[in-house]
Amino acid sequence: MANRWTAIAGIVIATTWLSGCATPKSLEQRDGYVVDHSHVSSSHTSRVRHLVLHYTDVDEAESLAVLTGPHVSAHYVLSLPPRDQRGLPLVYQLVDEERRAWHAGASAWKGRTNINDTSIGIEIVNTGPDRPYAEVERLLETHPEAAVEVKWASYPDEQIEALIALSRDIIERHGIHPTDVVAHSDIAPSRKIDPGPRFPWRELHEAGIGVWPGEEAVSRWQAHFEAEELPLATLQEALRAWGYPLETTGELDRQTRAVLRAFQMRFRPADYRGKPDVETQAILWALLEEYRPAALEDLGQPLRNR
Repeated sequence: MANRWTAIAGIVIATTWLSGCATPKSLEQRDGYVVDHSHVSSSHTSRVRHLVLHYTDVDEAESLAVLTGPHVSAHYVLSLPPRDQRGLPLVYQLVDEERRAWHAGASAWKGRTNINDTSIGIEIVNTGPDRPYAEVERLLETHPEAAVEVKWASYPDEQIEALIALSRDIIERHGIHPTDVVAHSDIAPSRKIDPGPRFPWRELHEAGIGVWPGEEAVSRWQAHFEAEELPLATLQEALRAWGYPLETTGELDRQTRAVLRAFQMRFRPADYRGKPDVETQAILWALLEEYRPAALEDLGQPLRNR
């Protein structure tokens, strides 16, 4: 018996020595072991680099049913109609921010792939266009020179107020760069169009979220490109420099039209047919000048406008 108590005492002494200044508050018992939190490293950052905004394309009941099922998920859902709790916007949290939600799918941005690994996803309950995505894409592909009339659901002010509050909090806590607040259509342009052309990106920027081109810079670059034609290959390189997954082919192929549509839906929603034009080029160069000047330097000749 004496030997047994001696052994126990030795274990206690050894544990106390190993834990140093550990206190009961710094110790956490888990299944089969104890964790000592008394030594905290400062050498770490958030795994979250991107905030991805979506619409659900269905009503709230179906959105929640799908997003709590076995195949797809998001960290947050914004209800429709918007709700409040004690005077503050109410949002649903479905997945802890430290966990990987399945909202982005096959995706890429600024050379990174699998954006689920590095993002927080917000799904906004909104029914999107008045027809399936495949039909919207077909109409835009088959009538590239015609105005294609597609009606899109609006985003109520109360819903956007909730989104602004939630996004500000996420961005601040994780240090997300403005250029990494993205649409689902930005990171998967060949297969997604959400949150669509009615989403108020400019309003979000005015609230300190994401990016928007300056009017003076757009006008200046537009005058430049009206005087000097831009090769399509250079436009493709600029779109890739901004972040889009795009190969430089020098041809207006399907992938390029899809990326242009995504860009135009966000920054020039009055015309999102995926057609390269002077205004689209000017908006892109204004964004690069403001947010990614080093990338603009690499594009060479058009830099003379600065």
